[in-house]
Amino acid sequence: MNDEHIEERPSWRCRSCGEPWPCDQAQANLAATLSPTALRIHMWIRLEIAAQDMPQGLPSEMFERFLRWTG
Repeated sequence: MNDEHIEERPSWRCRSCGEPWPCDQAQANLAATLSPTALRIHMWIRLEIAAQDMPQGLPSEMFERFLRWTG
């Protein structure tokens, strides 16, 4: 199994564990490697891309999934 917890587009599921991305491990990896500001910018960009791939996604759910956990 791939141990990199990265997104699979356009489903936005984790390539490693199959959970919705960012999965818990992806969140931990990102938080450990990026400063808080860089993390929020990175996840905002990912949110914008995901919104294009998943136009049916509710904005509130997308915010919860991609940004809320960043603090």
